[in-house]
Amino acid sequence: QVQLLESGGGLVQAGGSLRLSCAASGSIVSANTMGWYRQAPGKQRELVASITGGGLTNYEDSVKGRFTISRDKAVNTVYLQMNSLKPEDTAVYYCKLTNSPFVYWGQGTQVTVSS
Repeated sequence: QVQLLESGGGLVQAGGSLRLSCAASGSIVSANTMGWYRQAPGKQRELVASITGGGLTNYEDSVKGRFTISRDKAVNTVYLQMNSLKPEDTAVYYCKLTNSPFVYWGQGTQVTVSS
């Protein structure tokens, strides 16, 4: 069993920054993929960024150059540094861990960007 604990969401003005953290605990395989997804009201959940066990990253086009995903394997934590935030980034952000064939989700953390 794996548990994911997210933190770092909140309210920020447009142009500001936030850093999300997701700490994983339990039976974790090092060669897993962790990622951040988001879901805005009335929209489907979408991938924001992901990082493999080997450090390969992938970003959704609208966040490229503004968001950075990183991970600290020593503490099983993945981070999402979000800069130059825009009102359209407002959503609930979810952490996801893939321990193939199993997938785990965090409870979500709200990010609200005011204009």
